Amino acid sequence: MHEKLTAPAAQQASGNPPLRVQEVAIALRVDRATVYREIAAGRLDSYRVGSGRGTIRIPRSSFTQYLADRGIPTSELAVAL
Repeated sequence: MHEKLTAPAAQQASGNPPLRVQEVAIALRVDRATVYREIAAGRLDSYRVGSGRGTIRIPRSSFTQYLADRGIPTSELAVAL
């Protein structure tokens, strides 16, 4: 589910920014609730940023793996990654 973001991971993320839930939803042509369900079910890795409820981010590598696991070609996405 959600992973804690450590200092080295934060540095790596700056060069290749993670995706927001909305961006993943647009790419897959689904509702944001669907993306949240995939995260809650453990099928799509994510982590929280910020204090309180914060905001959810999806690493690009996790999204790429999610697509590969389901046989979804990147050419089928609504946006370019």
